[in-house]
Parts: sequence; structure tokens; C-alpha cells
Amino acid sequence: MAIDGPSGAGKSTLARMAAGRFGLIHVDTGALYRCVGLYALRRGVSSKDAAGVTSLLPEIDIGMRHGGDGVQRMFINGGDVTDDIRLPETSLCASDVSALPSVRAFLLDMQKEMANKYDIIMDGRDIGTVVMPGAGLKVFLTAPPEIRAERRYRELLGKAVDTTFEEVLRDMELRDRNDSSREAAPLTTAGDAVVVDTARIGLEDSFDLLCSIISERFGL
Repeated sequence: MAIDGPSGAGKSTLARMAAGRFGLIHVDTGALYRCVGLYALRRGVSSKDAAGVTSLLPEIDIGMRHGGDGVQRMFINGGDVTDDIRLPETSLCASDVSALPSVRAFLLDMQKEMANKYDIIMDGRDIGTVVMPGAGLKVFLTAPPEIRAERRYRELLGKAVDTTFEEVLRDMELRDRNDSSREAAPLTTAGDAVVVDTARIGLEDSFDLLCSIISERFGL
């Protein structure tokens, strides 16, 4: 199953909850790009430097583990970076590196291998169009940027990240532009995707709606 949508639309949260409900493995592919962005940041390489980022790829060993709580923990060369990849500065780096064809090719095989090996719910921005074009169900989650930014702002405050709503909104709008305009696998709605606008419904109602879509499609 593929879930796509812009940053802050609720993809990862809802996909993780649905995976728990239906006994599937959740894969947040955005975390993979965040790992590459974080590694470039730590190495002092600009995330806009295509040649520089590409030269780092052979050094990066990205690991993913799921704990008993269903949380996807991410590792770079053995080190846990689950929290670090969610920081605002990492988000912008992730958006930049995700536009690089070399990075997308580097991570595509990993994603396709997961999709072929496990019964999964995979979320990202090009899952239904590129990674899993033959998925049994494709869902595209969306909401206006102001609502998505408010959700992300509250999330960051909960993690004691020093930021403002205005900064989060600006960064989110920049990510939206980058994701939608990049040449390599831009964010777009698959023609056969079910579009779900979460703007006017809360988390629990969004989850109930997603579960009903899954149940109806697969007869569960």
C-alpha cells in the first residue's frame, strides 16, 4: 500500500497507525532522505552540491529498525539518528538532496526491495508513482500549508525545538515548491490514488477514514 502527500499531511503518523491496525510493516521513506541530508550536513557538504552529496553516498549505511511500539528508528553507520533527522535544518537538507537523481537512485533499490519482501504500508512523495506503481491501494493525503505547518509546529514544540510558526510555515512552503518542481520524481498525485483531505478532520477521524478505505479495498 502506498501513501503519498506533502510534508505535514499526516502520512507517517497515519501509516504507522494503520500498519499497527492491520499487522503490516510501516516504512517512512522520507526518513531515508532525511538521513542523507543529515549526513551531508554533518560532513559540511552543501545539500545543494550535487557532486559533493553524490560523493558521500558510498559512505552512508542507512539502517531501519522497528521497535515493539511500532516506531521506525533510523541509523546512520550504526548511530541512532531518529530524533536528529526531524530537526528543521535537516528537513531543508532532505528536501534539497531528494531532488538529486543520484540520491533517488541510491535509495530506490532499497525501497523496492522492502516493498517486494514485506507486506507494508510505505509513505513518501513518489511511492504510488515511482516506487510502487502497482500497489493494491494508493492514497494521497493533503491539507493546506497553514494547517500542515501548525501541526508540525506543535510537534516541534513538544520536542523542545526552538522555532516559530512563521519559520515552520516558510520552510514547509519551500519544501512544497522543491518537492513539486524537481525534475526527478516530483510530488504528484497518482491517477488511480484515493485523495484524502485531512484539513477539516482530526487525527482519529482521519485514521478511521483511512482504515475504512483499506478495509473496503482489500475486503478486511
